[in-house]
Amino acid sequence: MGSKNRSPWSWVPTLYFAQGIPYVIVMTVSVIMYKRLGISNADIALYTSWLYLPWVIKPLWSPVVDLLKTKRWWIVVMQILVGAGLAGVAFTIPVPDFFQYTLAFFWLLAFSSATHDIAADGFYMLALDEHKQAYFIGIRSTFYRVAMITGQGLLIILAGFFETHTGLDPIEFKVHTRPDQPAEITVPEFDREVSNDEMAFVLTSDDLQIPTKKAEPTTIDSLIQWAEAENLANGFVMPEKSKEVEKTDGWFVSYVSGPLKEKLKSAFGRDEVVESTMNPGNIGIVGVRLTQKPETGETVVLNTGIRRGDESIKLIEGERIEVSSSNWQETAWIVVQLDPKLEGASIAFYEGRSGNIPLAWTITFVILAGMFLVFFLYHRFILPRPASDKATVQGEGENLFSEFFATFKSFFKKENIGPALAFLLLFRLGESQIVKLASPFMLDAREVGGLGLTTGDVGLIYGTIGILALTLGGILGGLVASKNGLKFWLWPMAFAMNLPNLVFVYLSYATPQSMWLISASVAVEQFGYGFGFTAYMLYMIYFAAGNHKTAHYAICTGLMALGMMIPGMISGWIQEIVGYENFFIWVVICTVPGFIVLKFLKIDPTFGIKKNE
Repeated sequence: MGSKNRSPWSWVPTLYFAQGIPYVIVMTVSVIMYKRLGISNADIALYTSWLYLPWVIKPLWSPVVDLLKTKRWWIVVMQILVGAGLAGVAFTIPVPDFFQYTLAFFWLLAFSSATHDIAADGFYMLALDEHKQAYFIGIRSTFYRVAMITGQGLLIILAGFFETHTGLDPIEFKVHTRPDQPAEITVPEFDREVSNDEMAFVLTSDDLQIPTKKAEPTTIDSLIQWAEAENLANGFVMPEKSKEVEKTDGWFVSYVSGPLKEKLKSAFGRDEVVESTMNPGNIGIVGVRLTQKPETGETVVLNTGIRRGDESIKLIEGERIEVSSSNWQETAWIVVQLDPKLEGASIAFYEGRSGNIPLAWTITFVILAGMFLVFFLYHRFILPRPASDKATVQGEGENLFSEFFATFKSFFKKENIGPALAFLLLFRLGESQIVKLASPFMLDAREVGGLGLTTGDVGLIYGTIGILALTLGGILGGLVASKNGLKFWLWPMAFAMNLPNLVFVYLSYATPQSMWLISASVAVEQFGYGFGFTAYMLYMIYFAAGNHKTAHYAICTGLMALGMMIPGMISGWIQEIVGYENFFIWVVICTVPGFIVLKFLKIDPTFGIKKNE
């Protein structure tokens, strides 16, 4: 089969899987890797947050991708650069100044991945006709989400496998919650001599029983502080860098947001309810020791985390313990705390690994680099060669410079630009706020208007049911749009995306306790969002059509991010003032501008429908 007639099934799934993997590596996997390698939370938060910048500003260099070379060329070159970045991370992990070197390669990875995104989206529009673009819009989103799941799940499991098989035997312990036991906390001791036949980590107990009834808050807090102080004093953990910054209200708070907040509180607010932060969940404590003295200068690191079970049972101290020849005879402490809303019997299984962590992550990134070499070779031969995929500018110099700025100018001179900008910024006005507060609403105690769910409950609802409903909605949206076109489905998709927000109004007023009812409500909202978001993506493709469609689509995605970012930034501020019930009503009101804009959009009725050749 010639490349011009090659089925999109042969490259759309792999292309968007390859698009998602670098993003999740930079944004999620890097955080976990640095945590395993002993970088402080402060440094992780500061430096990895900046890695998101290339995706934020990618519209600024999108004209370069549009003007020079083909989109196909950019895709395969960026994939080999992503592979080089992954290899660079792999080979700098074992060096002394690994943090600086790996960050540099993560920056290369981030810029290469953002550029790959621009080229891949442009190529999608060039290689497929309107009908196939509509048909495969849900497929490409699905494989992008598969990449997210792979990065957050399988890659971490892979690194954990290498950790387990490159060092001491792992330790395992299970945690049972006991509603039938009185509220008490005991500090355990080793009740036997620790055997030193071979080097290994040993625990005071491998079966921790924690009553769900809560001990006194002062007792819980004091024991947590004691365990932290002991681990710090004995050198098992490194002190976190912290700075106390004196907070002062600026001009905006004093004269704008402050007075506005008071007026909103007086109009819509309700009596202050202090959340039960002084009623923390009960804790359990496990001691851990090493049976033999490490070699002088050698450090044995134990990383402990949940393997499976209820994520409402959370490890809060002792996640990473460093044992050396100077502290190996001391006891390190692991502290597990229950979600304060957890009242029934539950169980979680924890595992501590003490393998060669740098080696484990090096092997993981070598495998990833090899995977992108495969992507490079596969797409080098499999991607079709559409005739329209060509460089706008063949030479260099003044023509390139003028075309660069002409690309932005031509975008804002497009027909129907006003309604289009309003649509891109306002269509998700309600969703941009609900996405920030949905999980906090479910986690907050019922006393403050939340549903009082545990962390594990929310993880189950959004991590399984929500993702399934979102994916099904996206796939169905693409299928129906390819039959009747975007214009036909625009209003139904707008209703599908926005009306399900009413389920949160219901949940905030009824505060049901049934997990089935809450899960069904979230499934409806996520399915509607997946189905309705198809219209948004197809409209960006439609509006970007014409000269410089690659750059124009990237500008559309930048405006989409802006439309999500600004409302999301103020959503928490609004909710704290008016409460959850009024906030979700406000979210529904915010969907109205998006409906109004639809009336002014000009869309070709045949866009997305299969045309007779």
